[in-house]
Amino acid sequence: MATTTLAPRKTSSTKTAAAKKAPKATAAPAAGKAAKADVTSAVLTITSKNYSSWSLRGWLLARFSGLPFTEHVLPPDDPSTRAEILLLSSSIRVPSLEHDGVLVWDTLAIAEYLNEVMPNAGLLPKDARARAHCRAISGEMHSGFTALRSALPMNLRAHFPKFKVWSRAQADVQRITTIWRECLETYGGPYLFGEHRTIADAMYAPVCTRFATYDVKVDPACQAYCELMIGQPEMQEWITAAKQEPIDIDELDVEF
Repeated sequence: MATTTLAPRKTSSTKTAAAKKAPKATAAPAAGKAAKADVTSAVLTITSKNYSSWSLRGWLLARFSGLPFTEHVLPPDDPSTRAEILLLSSSIRVPSLEHDGVLVWDTLAIAEYLNEVMPNAGLLPKDARARAHCRAISGEMHSGFTALRSALPMNLRAHFPKFKVWSRAQADVQRITTIWRECLETYGGPYLFGEHRTIADAMYAPVCTRFATYDVKVDPACQAYCELMIGQPEMQEWITAAKQEPIDIDELDVEF
């Protein structure tokens, strides 16, 4: 089984049904043309691109939606944002989106808001059952997998080959890959809900980077999905910026 790296590369010759389809880099045709609100006033507040998985999720949701926005970046060494990155804060307030007089700071709330104001972006599937499934697995990512979060924190500048994954974190890895396989088999890939990127892909994208950073071995179908997501132009843009960040958080840069 292959291991994902944080740069796009060719997928293994072992193809799955999910990997055979040509991926589309846009969320949906004509994304955002039917927007219900002014699309010029959005500001997305984020923090470290190297360490903050929640910032990445919010940023990807905004990019997948097609909503134009400007970034407001909080320094990761600020005490409050540092506490969030290190999972020491009781709430997650970054990212937050300010748009047309509305302030939204929870990632799933941002996702639902963007789905409302950019309805043509396809952030949620058209089919009601698939839509419910997408919301369910996105919610599971939002509120669960605490062992994986603590054992495999996001760090795009690092690589720990042959990293020993703790048993509790391994259970989270197995649950996540089960979710991915079920989605890829049910909806035909290459993304979790078919041919277009959805909220779920944005929610699970940071997991793909964690698997690459910590050399987590997964089955070919999940490996192909990880490579697909890491190879997205938006992900490559984010990773490039992350590697240029000047600030280190010592607690997340040691091999433990």
